[in-house]
Amino acid sequence: MPDHPDPKAPTIDLASDVSAFFGPVVAEAIRTHGYETTNAAEAYVVGLLADYTKPGQLGEETLSRPLTLMLDEAMQTSGPERFERLRVIGDGVLYVSGFFGEHLETRGVQPAYMTTLGACAYENASAMLRGRAAHVNAPDLFTELAEKFRMFVRLLADVAESLRARSARTDGAVVKLYERWLKTGSATLGDALVARGMVPVRGTGLVH
Repeated sequence: MPDHPDPKAPTIDLASDVSAFFGPVVAEAIRTHGYETTNAAEAYVVGLLADYTKPGQLGEETLSRPLTLMLDEAMQTSGPERFERLRVIGDGVLYVSGFFGEHLETRGVQPAYMTTLGACAYENASAMLRGRAAHVNAPDLFTELAEKFRMFVRLLADVAESLRARSARTDGAVVKLYERWLKTGSATLGDALVARGMVPVRGTGLVH
């Protein structure tokens, strides 16, 4: 007979652990750069990042299939399926734009195009919620994500840069941080270099 797990055995809540990791990083980026977000939106971004450490099928589709086709398919559905597909498209576009924006641009995908698609997905998801709960007077999370989509992309880009900086533990990795700072001018990377006792100077290398 197959073994059954002991219900009393200790377990590790990986989702909570991942969220606990991303939470302080997101909060620091918001505080450092002065982003204006609601607590609900901040928590949502943390959850999004945690989810994308273990993407499901729809998340993977967002990274590989034409987004306009996915949006059209979502709009052809109804009810919970439509809402979930719209939400996942918005999440996927936000994540990819924040963490892989440069890669998208090298492929000729314009940021404005991604912003339009992501914001559209979130706004349609929001419209569904408003239609079902018109009597509820509560903050509209998905409208916030839609209206401030570019800001949230910048937030995720700052989080990505912060994670890169934290992972730079060797001299070679620090040099790569500097090279990336030369390319992007990222204030997050500049601060990370300064924290390591280096003053990044364009054109003349690092001043120790």
